[in-house]
Amino acid sequence: MEYITLNNGLKMPIVGTGTNTYGKENNEYNGALTNEIPELVSALELGYRSIDAAIIYRNEELVGRVLAESKVPREELFITTKVPASEEYISSKEATRAAIDNSLKNFQTDYLDLLLIHFPIEDKVQLKNTWEVFEEYYEAGKLKAIGVSNFGKNQLDELKEFAKVKPAVNQIQINLKERNNDLLSVLQDEGITPVAWGPMKADAHQKEVLDEIGKAYNKSGAQVLLKYQIERGVVVIPKSHNRENQAANLDLFDFKLTAEDVEKINSL
Repeated sequence: MEYITLNNGLKMPIVGTGTNTYGKENNEYNGALTNEIPELVSALELGYRSIDAAIIYRNEELVGRVLAESKVPREELFITTKVPASEEYISSKEATRAAIDNSLKNFQTDYLDLLLIHFPIEDKVQLKNTWEVFEEYYEAGKLKAIGVSNFGKNQLDELKEFAKVKPAVNQIQINLKERNNDLLSVLQDEGITPVAWGPMKADAHQKEVLDEIGKAYNKSGAQVLLKYQIERGVVVIPKSHNRENQAANLDLFDFKLTAEDVEKINSL
């Protein structure tokens, strides 16, 4: 595994796994929870240590139980979760504190590595109150880093007006269908690490080019795309229910794309 250093000095694995459909009946996001998460067990066995979760995935407790039962030392894990931008969780500081405390309980831990605001909060007072609670828990050591998700430049600027602690990351959609290059430049200038959800989305003709590039390295087009992302400093959180694909998504550190490869991908 390779790591990226966040703006507060914390090291984050550059590849993690999403969990939004983990533990759901028939592996579909239909809200029907099962009692097991074999796909997460598999990911941990293969070496995934960065686990991306969220309150709205409705499986924090199950994910937390699997992590606890895995016997992977807590210090080796990087646990991310997210507080929804809905009234239930941001109507007051007390509500936000309750949400964070419940996540800590669900993950059976006394700290989270990264906590994000899942979506932009339109009300500036609620945004300020929510971020102040994040900062409170950060200063107390219960959160090792804090950040946002799906924030655009204007929303980041609003946060900047009062934030004492700069967001460590902004988790946004980054792939060949939604490149978000302008926002990536903003994040780079601000020293905020981009984390890509949906990093492997591509059109059919783009996949053909990626597959062709991968032949030189005995890699798949999907691996080429993930490598492209991490080589430019983007953390990726691909997700698969298939053990073979999970392994492939980690097998990225024994090759390097040429400048010509990168230009081909840029031009797609």
